[in-house]
Amino acid sequence: MRPDSDEEICLDARLHGAVLARPLARSSLLVLAGMAAQLIPWAVGPVLGAILIAAGAAFTLRAVWQWERTRVVVTTERVLVVAGTLRRRSKTVRLQAVEEIEVEQSLVGQLFGYGTLVVGPLSIRHLGHPAQVSRLVERLAS
Repeated sequence: MRPDSDEEICLDARLHGAVLARPLARSSLLVLAGMAAQLIPWAVGPVLGAILIAAGAAFTLRAVWQWERTRVVVTTERVLVVAGTLRRRSKTVRLQAVEEIEVEQSLVGQLFGYGTLVVGPLSIRHLGHPAQVSRLVERLAS
């Protein structure tokens, strides 16, 4: 993300690590199933187990890679969510166009410090410290 010449980056952050909870749980189940399949005495057991463990590892790698390559950027002019490596995608809202900012946090989100920030039409899920980011965006938008 390269800001225009007259804008400054005020925040450049990843999504909260909680975004990895569901993919890692699924991968763990695949690995456990693979380990159980290793105990099957037939010839197919070890092969099936190895395939399931490899799939769990691949899904984990993919989830962590996507998390690492997704950034939330707040500049003096706009709010962006930039994602991807080979195919970069970005969603942008100009601060001048922001009329409403909303913070949503579940009980678990409040305990672990993440939530959803809605800035106009842009919704950013699993954002760490959404209230602080909301205050920053409000300050910059005014």
